[in-house]
Amino acid sequence: MRAVTYHGTGDMRVDTVPDPTIQHPRDAILKVSSTAICGSDLHIYDGFMPEMKTGDVIGHEFMGEIVETGPEVKGLSVGDRVVIPFNVTCGRCHFCERQLFSMCDNSNPDGEKLEKLYGQAGAGLFGYSHLFGGYDGGQAEYVRVPFADTGHLKVPSHISDDSLLFLTDIFPTGWQAALNADVTEGSTVAVWGAGPVGLFAIKSALLLGAETVYAIDTVPERLRLAEQAGAVAINSSEQKPYEALMEKTNERLPECVIDAVGLEAHGAGVLDTVYDKAKTVTFQETDRPHALREAILCTRKAGTVSLAGVYAGMVDKFPIGAAFGKALSFKMGQTHVLKHIPDLLRRIEEGQIDPSFLITHRGTLEDAPDMYKTFRDKTDDCIKCVMTP
Repeated sequence: MRAVTYHGTGDMRVDTVPDPTIQHPRDAILKVSSTAICGSDLHIYDGFMPEMKTGDVIGHEFMGEIVETGPEVKGLSVGDRVVIPFNVTCGRCHFCERQLFSMCDNSNPDGEKLEKLYGQAGAGLFGYSHLFGGYDGGQAEYVRVPFADTGHLKVPSHISDDSLLFLTDIFPTGWQAALNADVTEGSTVAVWGAGPVGLFAIKSALLLGAETVYAIDTVPERLRLAEQAGAVAINSSEQKPYEALMEKTNERLPECVIDAVGLEAHGAGVLDTVYDKAKTVTFQETDRPHALREAILCTRKAGTVSLAGVYAGMVDKFPIGAAFGKALSFKMGQTHVLKHIPDLLRRIEEGQIDPSFLITHRGTLEDAPDMYKTFRDKTDDCIKCVMTP
C-alpha cells in the first residue's frame, strides 16, 4: 500500500509499505477514506518529536471502512463506517473505565520511555513516535487498529467524511479545551492560536454559551475565519494582546483562556521568542512557550488557563509568580476523544456545527510532501489539508 512516511526533519515521503495485518485478536483493519495533516504532525516534520524512525508511517486523523476484524472484536463488523480517535485505548483499564482515555494504561508498549520523562506514561498514539507505541499512522491506504472493539465510533452514511473526519482529534480537542477553561454561559474567553484547534475551541466556547471570544493570531486568513466563527480578532503582530484585552474588557481581562499554540510558538518581534529559539537550537530548552507566557499575563485573577496546544518537554522563563499571584487554575492534557465524540456527533447531526468549514486544501497521499510544506509555512491561505487515499 501507499503511505506517508518520515525520513528526517522536513522530509516526508510517500512510499510503498507492507499492508497491515491482524496481530492481536482485538485488532481490525481499516480502509482509509479520508485523512488529514494535523498541527501536531508539524512537530514531527520540524524535528521536535524524539524517537522517530526512518520509514515510520505518519498521521493520526483518519476514518474509513472496516475490512477485517480479529476473532475477539465484538460490536464491529466488516463494512462498518467509523472514525478512529487519535489515541489508542484499551477500554478496560482503571483510566479507560473513568473515561480518561488518553491516560490508558495498556496501549503504550513504549511506556517505560515516557515514565523516565514524565513519571507515568499515557496512551499510545497513532503515527506519533516510539515514545507513544510506534503505531503506524493513518496517512495511508490501510491501518491496523488495535483494541478496535472499543477504539472507534460508528458514524452514519448520510454525513460526509468532511463533516466527520475531525471527530478523530481537533474537534474534540477544541471542545475539551473549552471545557477545561471552565467556559459557561456568559464567559469571556481568549484563545491563543486560530489554527484548526483554536478555531474549534472558539466554536466550542460559543456552543457552551460564551458571551465574547477573542482570537489572538498573526495570520490574516486565520483571523478572518475566527471572525466568521464568531470571535473578535486581535492581530498580535499589530497590537499587544495584553493592551488589546485590557481595553476591550474594561481592564477585567478574560477569565477563560486557551493556549491552542503549544511548543512551537512564534511571536511578532517579541524578544522572548528570539531567546526561546536560541535555547531550542542549542538544546537547552525543548519547547517555545511564548503563547503560554502571554496567556498567563492576560488571564483575569482567579481565572483558568487551558492548554490544548502540545507541550513535550521543558520550558524556560515560566511566569510562576504571576500564576500564583493571580490564583490561576491550569488544566491540560491529551484529549479523551471517546468521551466527547458521541455528543459532538449529535451536534453535527442536529446542524449545530459543520466541522468542514476549515478545510482549505485537498489532495491524495501523493500530494502529502507539498501539503506538509504549505501547511507548515502557512502559505496559500492554508488552514487544513485533507487527503483521500
